[in-house]
Amino acid sequence: MNALTPTPGQLALAENLADGSIKRGEAITTVPASVYTDPARHDREWTALFERMPNVIAPSALLPEPNMAVPHDGFGKPLLATRDKAGKAHVFLNVCQHRGTRLVEGGEPVCAPRLICPYHAWSYTLDGRLSGLPRPDTFPGLDKSTHGLKELPSLEAGGLIWFAFDGQTDFAEAEALSHDFDAFNLAGQHLFARNTHDVPANWKLIVDAFSESYHVQRLHAETIGPMFQDGVTAGDRVGPHQRSAVGRAAAIAELDRSDWAALRSAVTYAYQIFPGGILIVSPDYVNLMVLMPQSVDRTLVEDFMLIPEAPKTEKALSHWQRSWQLLDQGVFGSEDFRAAALGQQGLSTGAVEQLTLGTLETGIRAFHDQVDMRL
Repeated sequence: MNALTPTPGQLALAENLADGSIKRGEAITTVPASVYTDPARHDREWTALFERMPNVIAPSALLPEPNMAVPHDGFGKPLLATRDKAGKAHVFLNVCQHRGTRLVEGGEPVCAPRLICPYHAWSYTLDGRLSGLPRPDTFPGLDKSTHGLKELPSLEAGGLIWFAFDGQTDFAEAEALSHDFDAFNLAGQHLFARNTHDVPANWKLIVDAFSESYHVQRLHAETIGPMFQDGVTAGDRVGPHQRSAVGRAAAIAELDRSDWAALRSAVTYAYQIFPGGILIVSPDYVNLMVLMPQSVDRTLVEDFMLIPEAPKTEKALSHWQRSWQLLDQGVFGSEDFRAAALGQQGLSTGAVEQLTLGTLETGIRAFHDQVDMRL
């Protein structure tokens, strides 16, 4: 594999951190509290953003080998992400074409050349074709080619698998991030752990938490806060998505910014993958979070931790387990997601009519502007 190098956009953000040319907002702005609490607003967002736009369903690392499949229920319909024998990723409705039974149950990956329905044992290859059925003589004239699994539009790019419910969806905005993610070799990472959090909060409150660094040294004072400089953040947009770089080391200006590994050790890159994805790149691992709104005040968040390779020693395993525990259970679970849940409780009382955003919270403003535009 060729040596990894930052993209021009990633390098530009690092340069901004180094020379202090960080753009901040110029005035206070506000967001109406009702955008987090109004069920009718939530329904409009679901239709416009989660039914009509491409969404990330999982990292490529969830399906590391051919002939693998993973059931997925987080987006309101039973889905099935697969990788066929040729290595191509697909997303299907997880519905047998015989009597509508769920083809694969649970939520863990399965590895097999065929998926067999538990009801009548109709079998399908991982590219969705109906390959066989018991007693075919009792289905005279059945054309197997017309009874394959129902496939949804999908795209695998930059180490992520995207899908859409709408057959007319354009994936160009999704693909726009692929070069950035290739710079981290996201497609070559190993999936170390995954966990789904059930957060009693509106999905946008969770996105808000990852769209600004104003809270880092406050909310995360006992965990990762001391690792970062306060308010030293540069950001821009890639289409509807937001990209940011947060300074970890005080001497960024003295770094050889052509040394990608050194730069990653000094800068944490984060992406708000519009609408409901979050990618955080730590110096030696990556967290991908997929947000799946369930109602106006409930969101499932699946957290994936990706590392360069599978642990080969007990020492390596212990290292990654500590990192996973720190981020998934501590920083995200006990701090970011809890803050979102407490915010939902507070906003639901009506005590706050609008949220007040300072000049370090312009990422939240930009995200909400993008949501409003899509509605």
